[in-house]
Amino acid sequence: MSDDSARQATDETTELGELKEPSSAQRLFLNATLWSEVFVVLFATLVAHGLEVADLTWVWAVGAALMFVAIVAARLLRVGAGRSAGLPGIILGSVVQALLIGSGVFVPAMFAIGVIFAVLWVVSLRLGARIDVERWERYETALAAQPEHEGPGEASTDQT
Repeated sequence: MSDDSARQATDETTELGELKEPSSAQRLFLNATLWSEVFVVLFATLVAHGLEVADLTWVWAVGAALMFVAIVAARLLRVGAGRSAGLPGIILGSVVQALLIGSGVFVPAMFAIGVIFAVLWVVSLRLGARIDVERWERYETALAAQPEHEGPGEASTDQT
């Protein structure tokens, strides 16, 4: 193991010297994208309110519903374990991207903003997955290089 790998392995240990599993960069990126969209939808709802594009009750109901769906998608990213972890959130988040682009029917600037967020969503999915693979490979390398510890009650039989 190279010196750089050893330094990274020690950065990933707890105070007790145990390795901790790497967190998901993909979930982090997707979560940040969805929470940013919540604020964008809030501001777009304010614009739609000011432009009076429809009845204000409908404007706020649709805006609140889209914000709610984005928040639920962000929370669902934490659900599950293993390779399918966060899959419901990823699917619902993809629906949010389509709805955000579709909101351009009422506020034309949302076409461009929706496309920008959809591109950011796809980049977060792909780049986050690549980073996660690299983190797990580094974690497994560090785990394999970690010396075996004696368990409780297993005294060394080496007496001098």
